[in-house]
Amino acid sequence: MPIYYPVYLNLEGKLCVIIGGGAVAEGKIAKLLESGARITLISPDATPFIQAAAKTGELEWRQRKYQPGDLAGAFIGVAATGVHEVSLQIFEEAEERGVLLNVVDDTPLCTFIAPSIVKRGAVTLAISTGGTSPALARKMRESLAGSPALEWADLAGVLSQARQEVKTRGQAVDTQRWQCCITPHLLEMAQAGREDEALAAFLSDLLDGGRAD
Repeated sequence: MPIYYPVYLNLEGKLCVIIGGGAVAEGKIAKLLESGARITLISPDATPFIQAAAKTGELEWRQRKYQPGDLAGAFIGVAATGVHEVSLQIFEEAEERGVLLNVVDDTPLCTFIAPSIVKRGAVTLAISTGGTSPALARKMRESLAGSPALEWADLAGVLSQARQEVKTRGQAVDTQRWQCCITPHLLEMAQAGREDEALAAFLSDLLDGGRAD
């Protein structure tokens, strides 16, 4: 069993080739579109959702079976045909072209696997079992989605602004200091819509310990 290196990919404007037009392929499309990927889907048939997306120009649908060469120019590929022999052909082409490939339900042929995702605002948690148990990954996703710990994600906007401000001032702040200044009270202010007040309080605490100039 391979040990996967966790990573988030910037797919903005990059070509993703999906081979297969069923429900599994459909499930991949929304997240890829959200990530700004350009999608080409290859399949003789497609779900109504995929057909509608093709008609609106959200993706290109090539209505035919996979052919060698279909991964040309792709940054990543997704094989969702459910046919091992076809998946193996796609895998061999991906290896030859250096294309990152996810083969649904055939982990040994994957060069990357898609994790279960928990998202709140700007914060995304990715959960993977390394392909050993997708059901467990989904269970953990459901548990984490309802966890109070995820509320800390509501501070992402405030902390992003604070980080930029510290950079602008050219000040160096110890990582541990950042952690100490992220408090429940700060979270309460952000959740109440008082983000400007939260930012000012955070910067004051971070840079001078709350002491007035």
